[in-house]
Amino acid sequence: MTQNTPRTIRWGILATGGIAATFTEALQSMPDAEVVAVGSRSPQGAKTFAERYGIPRAHGSWAELAADDGVDVVYVATPHSAHREAAGLCLEAGKAVLCEKAFTLNEREAQELAGLARERGLFLMEAMWTYCNPLVRHLLATVADGAIGEVRQVAAHFGFPADFPPEHRMRDPELGGGAVLDLGVYPVSFAQMLLGEPDAVRAWAHLTPERVDDTTGIVLGWNDGAVATLSCTFAADTGAPALIGGTAGRIEIPDGFFHADRFTVHRDGLPTRTVHLADVSDDHDRSTMRHEAAEVMRCLREGATESPLVPLDGSLSVMRTLDRVRQEIGVTYPGVD
Repeated sequence: MTQNTPRTIRWGILATGGIAATFTEALQSMPDAEVVAVGSRSPQGAKTFAERYGIPRAHGSWAELAADDGVDVVYVATPHSAHREAAGLCLEAGKAVLCEKAFTLNEREAQELAGLARERGLFLMEAMWTYCNPLVRHLLATVADGAIGEVRQVAAHFGFPADFPPEHRMRDPELGGGAVLDLGVYPVSFAQMLLGEPDAVRAWAHLTPERVDDTTGIVLGWNDGAVATLSCTFAADTGAPALIGGTAGRIEIPDGFFHADRFTVHRDGLPTRTVHLADVSDDHDRSTMRHEAAEVMRCLREGATESPLVPLDGSLSVMRTLDRVRQEIGVTYPGVD
């Protein structure tokens, strides 16, 4: 694909869970996107999903979806424990891939996917929708313009109470369970978006009987003195607020920092200023997913194999930090770590 071929991009959806449904709905609201196929390990699951969304082709295996010549790009929506296998299968078959977050279970798996994509000249992007949000892009420009001086502190939290039973994937180490990869990836990615990869990582966690974390607190440190204080939990309602503290002011996102529709700038001697982008406030998840999908399609039309908004090196950097967090709290994944 090149910039001179602005045609409809044909999507395949791999997996049929809740996030796959939301992303499919987002794509179907975009005039330049077409969902043409869905694949699942369950033929009936794929058929039911296809019928629900009017998708022409339902494949009863991931391999069949990966081999579908009518698909330009595959959205991998499995739990992260299957990302390496699913995304790797699609890349081996020559397909471009948008892979949900957390990118993989650890940095080694992420390096394998990135290496495969680069070796084959294929597009690969982690679905870190926050980075594609136009409000977040405006926030970064505001910071770069010196609105709050030099960033020295970042705080971000994501938590909700959920009584997951022991057999749930969130409590299963075999499936990459725990709060860190499901929820912690958001505050860590937010902090590294602003400050880069940290020099020091410290963390504390409360572990379930299955030895995965239900609550984790993280402190990231940089040699220049910057600090990030982050947390993730499925044991308490923290909401998802974020704060960026600078030498001349601060920026606050009151909730939902990962799909924000507004932020407020505070600076001594100046009126408080709130920036609001209405186009991401109608439905936060679908709206932010549309921006993410638009970035993928822009890259495909231009023949790019990586997105400048969500570069592979950035995803690898976040996975390194998440590995260090898990090492600190003693959470390991059998057969992977």
